[in-house]
Amino acid sequence: MTQLTALYDRIFGLIEAKLDGWFLGFLARLVFAAVLAVYYLHSASLKVGDGVTGFFSVGDNAYFQILPSVVEAYGYDASQVPFFPYDLIVFAGTYAEFVLPLLIVFGLFTRLASLGMIGFIVVQSYVDIAFHGVDAATVGSWFDRLPSAAILDQRALWVFLLIALVVKGAGALSLDHVLGRVVRVKQPPRPVTA
Repeated sequence: MTQLTALYDRIFGLIEAKLDGWFLGFLARLVFAAVLAVYYLHSASLKVGDGVTGFFSVGDNAYFQILPSVVEAYGYDASQVPFFPYDLIVFAGTYAEFVLPLLIVFGLFTRLASLGMIGFIVVQSYVDIAFHGVDAATVGSWFDRLPSAAILDQRALWVFLLIALVVKGAGALSLDHVLGRVVRVKQPPRPVTA
């Protein structure tokens, strides 16, 4: 039994040593790109105007998706929604939905972008439940036999993926790693004190 345990430890110790520092961050970003990045970029594209110049114009759809009760209070006329704070919230939410996924995919400021995405998912889930009226099956519940609820089940896995990036970082195959190396090279050496 001792030999079997030692073999087990040796094999998985070797795997861990070979993958440490690059694999988990890379894999988490790859899974994020494959599963969530296009979802969020498409959602964001529905909130802006058409064409290159349309990118700089947030459309009414953004208000209906992000602040449905506010738009309802202004007679479903997004142009009547006051700039502060509502326009700021809609602009920030719309452009965060573009920027944060791209930062994660490229591995640039990954930990901060992942924290931002976690906040985004929490707010998105709250809006879906409180304002878009999703049903109980869509919300779901934990510790049941059904792992397919869109909010509590699926989004918990999304958040777990992002927490892994917050804790472990983007890894060696990222712009964060390259930027870190550049910054370390440009810093002058510290004087030796006795």
